[in-house]
Amino acid sequence: MSNKKINILNHFLRLLIACFLSFSLSNSAIAQNDSLVKVIATVSPINDSSYQVQYTIQTKEGWRVFGQTISPEAITDTFTTPPHFLFSLETIKLKGPTTFSTGTTQQKDELFEKAFIFPIGAIKGIDTIIIHGFQPDTVKAMLAISIAKGNEFYQQEVPVYLFLANGKKAEAFQIQLPATATTAPAGACGEAANDSKNASGWSVFILGVLGGLIALITPCVFPMIPVTVSFFTKRSKTKQEGIKNGLLYGLSIFLIYVLASVPFHLLGNVQPEIFNSISTSPVLNIIFFVIFIFFSISFFGYFEITLPSGIANKADSKSGLGSLGGIFFMAITLAIVSFSCTGPILGTLLVGSLQGGAWALTYGMAGFGFALALPFTLFAIFPQWLQSLPKSGGWLDTIKKVLAFLELALAFKFLSNADLVQHWGLLKREVFLGLWALISIGLALYLWGILQLPHDTKGAKISIGRKIGAVLAIAFSVVLILGIFPKNASYIKFLSGFPPPSHYSIMAQSSEDNYGVHANVMNDYSKALALAKEQNKPILIDFTGWACVNCRKMEENVWTDPAVSTFIKANFILVSLYVDDKEMLPVEKRFKYTSKAGTEKEINSVGDLWATFQAENFNQVTQPLYVVMSPDQNLLSNPVGYTPDAQVYLNWLKCGLAKGK
Repeated sequence: MSNKKINILNHFLRLLIACFLSFSLSNSAIAQNDSLVKVIATVSPINDSSYQVQYTIQTKEGWRVFGQTISPEAITDTFTTPPHFLFSLETIKLKGPTTFSTGTTQQKDELFEKAFIFPIGAIKGIDTIIIHGFQPDTVKAMLAISIAKGNEFYQQEVPVYLFLANGKKAEAFQIQLPATATTAPAGACGEAANDSKNASGWSVFILGVLGGLIALITPCVFPMIPVTVSFFTKRSKTKQEGIKNGLLYGLSIFLIYVLASVPFHLLGNVQPEIFNSISTSPVLNIIFFVIFIFFSISFFGYFEITLPSGIANKADSKSGLGSLGGIFFMAITLAIVSFSCTGPILGTLLVGSLQGGAWALTYGMAGFGFALALPFTLFAIFPQWLQSLPKSGGWLDTIKKVLAFLELALAFKFLSNADLVQHWGLLKREVFLGLWALISIGLALYLWGILQLPHDTKGAKISIGRKIGAVLAIAFSVVLILGIFPKNASYIKFLSGFPPPSHYSIMAQSSEDNYGVHANVMNDYSKALALAKEQNKPILIDFTGWACVNCRKMEENVWTDPAVSTFIKANFILVSLYVDDKEMLPVEKRFKYTSKAGTEKEINSVGDLWATFQAENFNQVTQPLYVVMSPDQNLLSNPVGYTPDAQVYLNWLKCGLAKGK
């Protein structure tokens, strides 16, 4: 195995290791850094919108703050920039450069071995800021500082709160509802919703199993089966020893993928809605978009992703250890070797399951590890089965290129997630479906042999399987093209959750045409509550997300059911609250919130507000979540989550309505 060429992205592995190290050390490093620098700031008004900020930086003995370099060979601007403010409020502008009233000295720094200007004693800085529009009473800023001592160097962003004499207190939204709004009455319907986490966990597990089975037939994994089994059969002196080694190998593969989800359980202690923030992060989705494009081009055969042989040899050399240790490191080697094929599948599983929390991710990783481990274990126990295993050949290259088309399609799904939460308008529903149709047509042309890719043999005989696959791909593209038009939306209901929602469209549509229930929908809880009191109707809260797959399935498959849509329109005030909306709140409505647990959180965006509103009042952070309350904010039933059966959902609505009468 040491001579095997390992296909994996070098920088990705380094980044993964760096992330784990950064996560494990972050708490202690932050605590240490914060004790090294102290910032004291005072603010004096100049006029109604301008302020002078005076601040003093004090460092622990022996530590020095970097100023501007006098050396022409500067390290980077990041290292040599003097202390400066970073404001979270986009309406704040700095007027002129910072004035420093402190002595300086020129010295050669022993860490960077270059000449720098260093301040003498405490640093005093003066800035003038202008705030356009609303003047808040408090502004949070970060003072960026670079400090060093001997061979230690830190770049810090020290939080500084500026209190403005002319400012006004922000209009804080009342996040915590009355107790009656969060406690369902005795005998309330919707108790079955308590099992939703387990149900969804098992569904994610099954999806993980499917992902693992797909990974098995990739060129990075399939050829490893006979190689690994041969290793076990030669190594084992008896059949019983072979069975034991096979079981240990399978268990090791399973544990490696399950343990990969452990850091997310630790991460969950930060904020309950952290997983939703991660999975809907525009930055993360853009990164996955780029990675998937990169992998797909590689799978098309235009280049090969390789890892320096040293990493492969290190992992492989460990397989020569004692029985248990050697088998475990063989499993690690398999995970490394196969990552270029399993990475995109795991990436999809990661982003798709994070909205369900850490346990959903663990279920998915467990399913993936189980499916990947099963054949290695079985063939190791029953090596005679290898005779019936298909030989590696051209069919693997075909599968690899088919996967390239699938990865290309998934790449645009990640880009769509970022586009939706940021409202860029790049991938409206019609554009998204059109791109998927083009990819599907490209797949058909490849399977028919019309589109030639690297390493393809011109004029090679096309198998019946490829011809059937090409026909299916063309049929799929036709369905996608027809589904672009609103009147044919039912044709692509089976894809609900993958394309953007029907109201995120180029074609003009009324809100009611989208789901059949949007005649009275709104996205502001206060307005919905006022309307509920005015019309004396209960309020139906829909906690949803722009990048939520199950939310789209509910909207496009359940809410469009005639009985459900008619009942909602006639009896409820519907409000949809998007927990992943990155649109910033008006400055006068941004505030700091202290949770029931005593933690503080900045409420700056629409998503921040509704995600916290859901978590604080209903102790759930998954979407969709449906809540029925009376106009005087009494909970009428237990909240329910994803309910794909329209009749079950309708019965829950009727039960909640009956409790309110």
